[in-house]
Amino acid sequence: MSKQELVMLGQSDESGACCPGLATAPLDEDQATGLAKVFKALGDPVRLRLMSMIASRAGGEVCVCDLTPAFDLSQPTISHHLKLLRQAGLIDCERRGTWVYYWALPATLDRLAAFLKTSQTAEATA
Repeated sequence: MSKQELVMLGQSDESGACCPGLATAPLDEDQATGLAKVFKALGDPVRLRLMSMIASRAGGEVCVCDLTPAFDLSQPTISHHLKLLRQAGLIDCERRGTWVYYWALPATLDRLAAFLKTSQTAEATA
């Protein structure tokens, strides 16, 4: 994934916000395109489960060897789904010996949560 693709989540924006909240203001074309890539990555049940398994893991990271057995899919298929999550900027990874370890990128998840938050949600949590 290029740095240009990561900008769509506002990672270079000084304010830390990617875009207006869903109920705040309409998205421009670039913001909508960028967010659509992230939501498309999460729109597959396997990728959504993988994301959940990675994000909820105690210690913050999980080995691919612990992810693969949870699915009735081949290892290359799991790797493909993980690659799409990485390209969307939702997770990152590091190879350690033979295994690859994955972790969620909290800033991206926080930006998605902020985008989805409505003024009613903000009032309810205040």
